[in-house]
Amino acid sequence: METPSSSVHHEPWNKGKIVGQKAPFKLKEIWALRVRLQMQGRVRELALFNLGIDSKLRGCDLVALKVRDVCHGDQLAARAIVMQHKTQRPVQFEITAATRDALQAWIQLAALKSDDFLFPSRLHESPHLGTRQYARILGHWVDELGLDRADYGTHSMRRTKATLIYRRTKNLRAVQLLLGHSKLESTVRYLGIELDDALEIAEQTEI
Repeated sequence: METPSSSVHHEPWNKGKIVGQKAPFKLKEIWALRVRLQMQGRVRELALFNLGIDSKLRGCDLVALKVRDVCHGDQLAARAIVMQHKTQRPVQFEITAATRDALQAWIQLAALKSDDFLFPSRLHESPHLGTRQYARILGHWVDELGLDRADYGTHSMRRTKATLIYRRTKNLRAVQLLLGHSKLESTVRYLGIELDDALEIAEQTEI
């Protein structure tokens, strides 16, 4: 016998996309977490979250950032450029005003110097926050938002702003540059664009 709960059909967020992709965060989820972190005075986490969203960096690159990577002297930069560990290609990203404020508060609170890692590890064996630690922190954020951990990971942070930009502009080339991908096909796969969407873009692109 079918119960009311079993008859309800929930379509998976990644239907029609590559299996294994992690969901990007929605705007309402971004703001809900930002407000929570601000209200609870979780300065380090707010800086990490905001920069993770803005930078669109892989976790290994985000946790290895140094203060000098995001600062010009004593001032937070509006843009930064870093070398990606995986591809050894440079990638540039914006640092919005809200993220600059969060970073400034964190740098002052932690008394960080220019050569210091932006997110030092609290474990003795690592000089900076590790990717596993970062994943655990993100897991707690997912829990606080009432989401399913199985659907989210550190790549959710990397995909969030890129996905929003694509949905608003349909400009794959711009997103490719922001993600530091060498091939446009990589961006198509990474964003999880539905096949019909990708074909429509291809048909509208004259060579």
